[in-house]
Amino acid sequence: MEIRRANIEDANGIAIVHVDSWKTTYKGIIPDNFLKGLSYEDRTELWKQNIIREDNYVIIAENEQGKIIGFADAWKRETNNEENTCDLTSIYLLEEYQGTGIGKALMRELFIHFKKMGYSKIFVDVLEDNKTKYFYEYYGAKFVKNVQIKIGGKVLNESIYEWHSVDKVLEKL
Repeated sequence: MEIRRANIEDANGIAIVHVDSWKTTYKGIIPDNFLKGLSYEDRTELWKQNIIREDNYVIIAENEQGKIIGFADAWKRETNNEENTCDLTSIYLLEEYQGTGIGKALMRELFIHFKKMGYSKIFVDVLEDNKTKYFYEYYGAKFVKNVQIKIGGKVLNESIYEWHSVDKVLEKL
């Protein structure tokens, strides 16, 4: 397995992981009609735009055959008004690679980036019913608050977490 910075040619592979992981991770959380409507083509265009954004740090995990099996990214959300902070905006893996340490490796690379950038606090938003919140909590993320968002016509609680020390997270990773 290799982790590296994404380039524009990776957009389709990232889109496949994005769509397929949403369909497994959010089954029973996000409405089925919304999940069924996700398309590789739309997500490929989205990821092309995400990759070329200068403020977005996108990384991928590839298996031994060079297939993209996971990705992560980080950038400062428009709603983040705090100085010297950033947001861990996504870590997604194909279902068969979850629980194998790849998510941890992706998170380590993001936190190395955060340290290089000198960020003092990192935020992550996760749907309240998504078990990934326990992964973030294990690595020291502290619950801040819930906000309501709407996806596919359904109102969902999104939990906002924060880390106050990039170094402490890196020690645990």
